[in-house]
Amino acid sequence: MSDLELLERISFNPHPVISGTRLSVQFILNLLAHESTPAEIMSQYPELTREDILACLLYASQSFERHEPYVNFFVYDDGRQSI
Repeated sequence: MSDLELLERISFNPHPVISGTRLSVQFILNLLAHESTPAEIMSQYPELTREDILACLLYASQSFERHEPYVNFFVYDDGRQSI
C-alpha cells in the first residue's frame, strides 16, 4: 500500500483521527507506546485494520519531517531532568 493510500485513512476532526472512527492517531500511538500489539488493538477495536494502524505510524513519521519535535524536558548526563 502506498503512502498516499495509507494517509487517506487519516482525517481531521479537528485532530487527526482514523477515518470513519473517533479514534485519534495520538490514542493509537499511545497504545503502541505502552506495548499493545496491533493484534490486541484490533481485537479491542474491531473496526480497525492493520492498515489503519500503519497509517497512524506513517502520519506520525511524516509529522516529524514537517515540524521540530516538541520536547518539554532535558535530561542531563547524570540522569537529572529539567523542565
